[in-house]
Amino acid sequence: MRIEPDPLVALAPAAAGEELHEPWLERTVSHRGLRLGRLIIGARAPGERYGPADVALAEILVRQLALVLDALRMTAEVQHSREAIVTAREEERRRLRRELHDGLGSALAGIALTLQAAHNAGGPRGDELVEGAREQAEAAVADVRRIVRGLRPPMLEDLGLAAALRAHADRLAPLEVELVLPPELPTLPAAVELALYRIATEALTNAVRHAHARHCRVELRVNGDEAVLEIDDDGPGLAPDATAGVGLRSMRERAAELGGRVELSSPGEAGLLLRVRLPLARA
Repeated sequence: MRIEPDPLVALAPAAAGEELHEPWLERTVSHRGLRLGRLIIGARAPGERYGPADVALAEILVRQLALVLDALRMTAEVQHSREAIVTAREEERRRLRRELHDGLGSALAGIALTLQAAHNAGGPRGDELVEGAREQAEAAVADVRRIVRGLRPPMLEDLGLAAALRAHADRLAPLEVELVLPPELPTLPAAVELALYRIATEALTNAVRHAHARHCRVELRVNGDEAVLEIDDDGPGLAPDATAGVGLRSMRERAAELGGRVELSSPGEAGLLLRVRLPLARA
């Protein structure tokens, strides 16, 4: 018997027993629509046929193995998410420190020196220095606005989640986006609102760039202590050998940060359904 996990599972290929004899009994291992690997079972003797009991046992092994591989996948994702969170947090702290120290700090120090020089000079020269200080202050205010706008998407901050999603969808022509939002969207925690916006925009971008979808349905529901985002496109769907790309890993990391999860499935012959569940109580 040989187990061949897909790359998204943190497990090396494993084998039990001696060299496998043909014919092989091969089964795809998947869980919740996500392919996790392959199970290959060799015959007990070369050319020996499999009976119903052998096939039934293989199916049981596949189901049990799917749970194990999925648990390993989720463990690896959690660890990766933790590392990514720490890295992103420290990088953001470093960026803010640099922006505040090198930009805003220097600008404010320069304004103070200019005002002191204006006080000492007096007269027309003092007026000229005060005008220079005013210009420096305006530049410092612009820097503060730039830093603040970098912390959250300006569109989300200015318009709110519902209007920001509509504005983003309008820019994705020729993709037709159907938005299904609550008539009155309740106030959501800032972290949940940001995660929903980032995941939705990333998914819509993927639908255009990679799936070449023509229609996409985005539905947001808030059910008590949980926000559920569903994005369904009419692209080619999830390939059997699909692996997690950068965009999907980013979505999963954003959801994991808030104790949520991302689920992928291909309900029909084509199309991809992405479902995001984010708890509100933990945010």
